[in-house]
Amino acid sequence: MNLRIFFWSLTAALAGFLFGFDTVVISGAEKTIQSLWGLSPGLHGFAIASALYGTVVGALLGGWPADRFGRKVTLLCIGLLYIVGAVGSALAPNVATFIVARFIGGLGIGVSTVVAPMYIAEIAPPKNRGRLGGMFQFNIVLGILVAFVSNALLAGIGPNAWRWMLGVAAFPSFLYALSCLGLPESPRWLLTRKGDREAGLQVLQRIEPDIPASDTAAEADQIIAASAEESSSGHFWTRQLRKPILLAILIAFFNQMSGINAILYFAPRIFELTGLAAKAALLQSVGIGVTNLVFTFVGLWLIDRLGRRTLLYIGSFGYIASLGLIAWGFFHRHYSIIPVCVFAFIAAHAIGQGAVIWVFISEIFPNRHRAEGQSLGSFTHWIFAALLTTFFPKMVSTFPPGYVFAFFAGMMCLQLLWVKTMVPETKNIPLEELQKKLAVAQN
Repeated sequence: MNLRIFFWSLTAALAGFLFGFDTVVISGAEKTIQSLWGLSPGLHGFAIASALYGTVVGALLGGWPADRFGRKVTLLCIGLLYIVGAVGSALAPNVATFIVARFIGGLGIGVSTVVAPMYIAEIAPPKNRGRLGGMFQFNIVLGILVAFVSNALLAGIGPNAWRWMLGVAAFPSFLYALSCLGLPESPRWLLTRKGDREAGLQVLQRIEPDIPASDTAAEADQIIAASAEESSSGHFWTRQLRKPILLAILIAFFNQMSGINAILYFAPRIFELTGLAAKAALLQSVGIGVTNLVFTFVGLWLIDRLGRRTLLYIGSFGYIASLGLIAWGFFHRHYSIIPVCVFAFIAAHAIGQGAVIWVFISEIFPNRHRAEGQSLGSFTHWIFAALLTTFFPKMVSTFPPGYVFAFFAGMMCLQLLWVKTMVPETKNIPLEELQKKLAVAQN
């Protein structure tokens, strides 16, 4: 693999580190925030979910700056949004300011889930696209682990520990923004959106310097020709794109209906339901981060070998078994098995949906509609994440936890059926050929 492509992909994927850190760091601060400002369960759920509502807006709008101004500029702006969100959350004097700051940080998260995977897909060779695109997810789980560790280390420093937990994200955000200055623009954006063939050829040549110039020119012509076909086929919401649209919506929907964000956001609270003390529950949360990281490595190793569809199969079976056992443990008061089953759930997610979702959505749409398609998938993901995070505290206080986790297990049975009947394999297929494959499948 060209090391240049690896480092470009890694830089873009670092947006995922900030995404993971910023999203989960709240788990160590949420109970203190509730007691500090005397929040009702409803307002508390909304305050904690405020970043997720920002991600909904960011995901919905993120495709526009990516198409209008380019992938590189948009990635740089993501870093600035993260900085504002982190500093504002840490210094918030009241819940209203806190909600606004978390919302701004959430905008950065939402845009990052649109632009970073899309950028990586557009610069990556087909044989390495899964692993390179999967680095976004790897950085998400690395950020999650660092957030859990950071929370555990800062928990005992005093009454303002929660402010430090939220504020430290400003430092990696600044470094990420600086690193984006060294990225080239996406060659597919240059060729199909900006119409700058010369600049697009230069980037393609840098991506694969060993290929003759004539072959690079032919590849550029193929990209432009595919874009011309897309332009003649109409707008985004067309019958021709119905299959990738449905695939993007459903993979994002099922991702959240597993309960993954509820478990990540409220891990200490879930562990306390099993009888663990608060400090032990926080340390168990670090175990979630370690498990997530280790099995994400496994997912990245397998994604270009076994393929996206096979990993979704593996993850679905793991989800069903682990969530079913968690529900059984709560129903029958066998609390000792629940932490182990939570770790098994995280492993299933890391190998399956976690490794696949952002890669898959970035692959299935044509070049001209990739930003809109990525926005659609990200928007669907985040709207359900926001709703789930808002209502989860109410769910576990209204219903026995066993019923909540049984519901998640049932949704994963539906995911398994969807994988079997609808999901195509996308590994090792060039983006332009994949466009034709999905178009044929729609006829």
